Amino acid sequence: MYRNYFWRGKAIACICLIAQIICFVGQKTFSQPISDSTGTHVRLNQIGFYPDGQKIAVVLQSSGGTFHLQTLSGKDVFSSELKKSNMPAFGGIYTQIADFSSFAQPGKYKLFVNGAGYSYPFEIKRNALQSVAAGSLKAFYFIRASAPIEKKYAGKWNRAEGHPDNHVFIHPSAASEKRPAGTVISSPGGWYDAGDYNKYIVNSGITTGTLLSLYEDFPDYMKTVKLNIPESGNGVPDVLNEILWNLRWMQTMQDPNDGGVYHKLTNAAFDKMEMPDHAIEPRYVVQKGTAATLDFAAVMAQAGRIFSKYKKQLPGLADSCIVEAQKAWEWAVKNPAVVYNQDEINRKFEPKVTTGAYGDRNFTDEFIWAACELFVTTRNNAFLNTIKILPDTTMPIPSWSQVKLLGYYTLVKNSSAQGGNAPKELPEIKRRLLALSDDLIAGADDNAYQTVITKSKSNFNWGSNSVAANQGIALIQAYRLSGKKKYLNYALADLDYILGRNGTGYSYLTGFGSKTPRHPHHRPSVADGIAEPVPGLLAGGPNPGMQDKIKVPSLNPDEAYVDDDRAYAVNEIAINWNAPFAYLANAIEALQQQLK
Repeated sequence: MYRNYFWRGKAIACICLIAQIICFVGQKTFSQPISDSTGTHVRLNQIGFYPDGQKIAVVLQSSGGTFHLQTLSGKDVFSSELKKSNMPAFGGIYTQIADFSSFAQPGKYKLFVNGAGYSYPFEIKRNALQSVAAGSLKAFYFIRASAPIEKKYAGKWNRAEGHPDNHVFIHPSAASEKRPAGTVISSPGGWYDAGDYNKYIVNSGITTGTLLSLYEDFPDYMKTVKLNIPESGNGVPDVLNEILWNLRWMQTMQDPNDGGVYHKLTNAAFDKMEMPDHAIEPRYVVQKGTAATLDFAAVMAQAGRIFSKYKKQLPGLADSCIVEAQKAWEWAVKNPAVVYNQDEINRKFEPKVTTGAYGDRNFTDEFIWAACELFVTTRNNAFLNTIKILPDTTMPIPSWSQVKLLGYYTLVKNSSAQGGNAPKELPEIKRRLLALSDDLIAGADDNAYQTVITKSKSNFNWGSNSVAANQGIALIQAYRLSGKKKYLNYALADLDYILGRNGTGYSYLTGFGSKTPRHPHHRPSVADGIAEPVPGLLAGGPNPGMQDKIKVPSLNPDEAYVDDDRAYAVNEIAINWNAPFAYLANAIEALQQQLK
């Protein structure tokens, strides 16, 4: 995945259309032929709404009036007055808010506003977002490395196996006495990171941890989610089966001789825009680092805790995960400041590596995350005693380079099992999580789209859609902690934002909605000759930085998006973006009855 080095660590026409893609999870996107004017000025969640949940649309006009909820045949079933937003959008215009939350009759509908036209069609029903929730998880099957993607599971997006990764070289930067440069190891499996075909432990860390948390937080619901993948029906929930594909790859990235973890498995340079089986350049594992090793430790400790419930189906897995987590922790304690500096590596070693860096220089947050996961899994206070759990007052929304809150989430949700062993900082952590969530939602009703993500220009950077999703996760955690439904409603609002209630009118998940990305920066979607992109992938979203030099139609932060496969700064896909979206959508599905 390309990133601008100064922020993310990686170098390197808006259209209306029909999206009628079957996602092979037993669900189908809802779409119908649309006119050029449909949906242009009425922005809403293009998939649907829950009968008892909030239902809000945003109309791009400054004058008021009445909006009409209609059946698809044009019959009015509800009408009410538009209300002007208290604040303008980033571009300076005031919007009109259409709130039809009180209407609960299931069916297929559209909104009409005189002077603005019609919205895209949508449904009101129970399980309204089940299709996108499952589709965003099924997307991980489509991006598996080291296996063919089979027609019976993938339909027309089937493809040949790419990157078996059973002949991977130790890069000189990763050489050790027992594994000198040029040593061949086997490291198959895993998910392709983003638009590229490489695999990165740091980004896999937050991704895998987020998906493990989805299961840990909502196990009963996640056991019902069927993805139609090769492992389905083996007695393990499908979400855990999919996680295992990446987890087992991560295990191969630990040096068994010392416990350190290689930063990434990669080509020396990015592949061309070609199918994965055509990309046959040599592959390397590159330098061990503190960030990768601690992220690995956190994920393995969490996995050991979760997979211990499936010892019959997966004998030995949970125990091996815990042992590997402890070995990684020990390496990190001995090597607390090994930075992955790709420029420095390239000055010393050949071949030069120019793929994604995921560079990080501060490991305080990684130590916190790993220590929290190891403590909860082992009940050994020594892990927490090694670190300062509250090193400062900041509570940053999680990203690949900032994982502190993942540790806090784990402490809070497992606090009832800790009893007298709970850390003394736990009450303050709970207070801070609620304060963070209160800060997130404060004033959200005033802005033009009435969402948390649209409160601040600073949210619209590289991968802005993942910011919205991770905000939603924080609010879900606050709801689970407090029981206050205001947090759940604002989490749903950020999900509505991603699915169409936004400044561009796109539903940013490929294949789901009436106006979705058709040209993501994703090599298989570009190279496979199929008009529709691989479904269920979350585009990065608005970002006025234009680090890829591709012009966006507007520099207003929430409108700075273009559906162009060259525009990796706004239209790439990435596993660490899909994972929080999948968490948010599935959590909302699991909690839908509590929206009343």
